[in-house]
Amino acid sequence: MRFEWDEAKRRANLRKHAIDFAGVDALFDGLTLTVADDRLDYGEARFLTVGLLEGRTAVVAHTERGDTIRILSVRKATKHEEAHFLTQVADQLGTRRRPRRPRH
Repeated sequence: MRFEWDEAKRRANLRKHAIDFAGVDALFDGLTLTVADDRLDYGEARFLTVGLLEGRTAVVAHTERGDTIRILSVRKATKHEEAHFLTQVADQLGTRRRPRRPRH
């Protein structure tokens, strides 16, 4: 998998969110949760991928073109996004705590 981005957008993202596009491939190497970003009609399929980047939960907005992921933005996940991601990962790994059954 290859990664690409617009250099001006990378610099703007770095100023706004203090996260660089360079190195974002590490997020895709771990456990991730990807959903279609259909909030607007962008004219192309866009995705939001949540995962861990340098020990923090981050959200990457991107498109996919063949074997290339084009990074559009990267930011720290909101508390809600982080909680949803961690719940989904726990479910995938089968480590989510189940409520205890009452003892009789």
